[in-house]
Amino acid sequence: MALAASRQQAASRPRLLQAVLDALQQEDVRKKLLITGALLVVFRFVAHIPIPDVDPRQIQSAFNQNQVLGLFNLFSGGALRRISIAALGVYPYITATIIMQLVTPLFPSLHNLQKEGEAGRHKLELYQYWMSVPLALVQGYAQLVILRRIAPQAFQFSPGFSGSDALPTVTALFALTAGSMFLVWIGDLITENGIGNGISLIIFGGIVAGMPGLLNQVFNSTIGIFGLLLLVVVAVGLVAAMVWMQEAIRKIPVQYAKSVFRAGKMYRQSGQSHIPLRVNSAGMIPLIFAFSIVILPTLGAQYFQTSSTTWVRDVALFVNRVFAPGRDADGHGSSSAYGFYLAVFFLVVIFSFFYTLVVFQQQNLAENLQKQGGFVPGIRPGRPTGEYIMRVLVRITWAGAIFLGVVAVIPYLATGWFGITSLQISSTGLLIVVGVVIDTMKQLEAQLLMRNYEGFIR
Repeated sequence: MALAASRQQAASRPRLLQAVLDALQQEDVRKKLLITGALLVVFRFVAHIPIPDVDPRQIQSAFNQNQVLGLFNLFSGGALRRISIAALGVYPYITATIIMQLVTPLFPSLHNLQKEGEAGRHKLELYQYWMSVPLALVQGYAQLVILRRIAPQAFQFSPGFSGSDALPTVTALFALTAGSMFLVWIGDLITENGIGNGISLIIFGGIVAGMPGLLNQVFNSTIGIFGLLLLVVVAVGLVAAMVWMQEAIRKIPVQYAKSVFRAGKMYRQSGQSHIPLRVNSAGMIPLIFAFSIVILPTLGAQYFQTSSTTWVRDVALFVNRVFAPGRDADGHGSSSAYGFYLAVFFLVVIFSFFYTLVVFQQQNLAENLQKQGGFVPGIRPGRPTGEYIMRVLVRITWAGAIFLGVVAVIPYLATGWFGITSLQISSTGLLIVVGVVIDTMKQLEAQLLMRNYEGFIR
């Protein structure tokens, strides 16, 4: 009777909740979840350790008046706002990863390493780690210079390598680089010993940690009850669209022909499968590319807008007025920054195609399919199959690229409708959160399925 009641009670629970409870009951899965949670807590502790000779309170005050730095703060997990040793986040490693993915097809030696299996991939990962260090030093120095320009009262030194400022500058750069590589190491530990992709979970943890501040600003705004309900409807609809688009695939049917020797005779058998092509194959990479490139002119303009040369100052003010998100000519929040969001939209679409096609070329689907004895019905193997898959991929990528472009500009519309400037980057963060949650749920489901549990992702 007790066992039947327990089963009936378990059946009445939601499937996702029941799956989480099942995961906690498995010792090895529970250990992985605890390791993941503990390492994320360590990351949040590190994100609150400031670098020497900088006042975090002054930096936070500058951030409240400058929305341009919001994207960099997003990828640092909120650590840049506190100018902590983790202010760079995992952004240098992400940059190194993207660079390696783009240059691998261009260099035969790197391309051959990619084909060498696990050993080759390990070498490529090693190159990414080595590349991350100089990138962290360069990005760290650029951040110090920009923050010093925006909030000079927060710094007790002027970033430079001469005189009495050299030692504090080198100390700050070493601290920022060490903090960034420490986060990469934590991410690798999560990937190896925990649940989910560690680097993505580091970004996810920072975004989630900033959610209370965003909610506080929403509730303290003047949008009213109707505006709040409308904002909730927009947010729920956006999340649903993101989940649907992240999971949308186009199945290309594939048949495999193989020979089986049975009872002294050779028999010809065929099997059917499919190639799943994602509508959004690029994920959040185009958003990172687009925002990073469009923000560069604005950051440079902010550096030169106090120049003593009149024409340099006028050009900097013009660039800041046109490309700074949500700012008018007086520097106040505004919904008139058409240049910034039009540039973001078109760059997101362009990079979606660029990144998707680069990754497709690296996979060699048609060649691998021919080696395995597979073919697409009605299409000749080899080059015709590759051209067919390319045509299908280009068509479905239009939907994914336009969707990402709309996601990028929705904060612009939301800012104009609701007057909440912190929504400028929330959709980018929301897309990252949705992608990380879906990926982590799939990995957790895989752990449960190995132990004969019923899956909870439909």
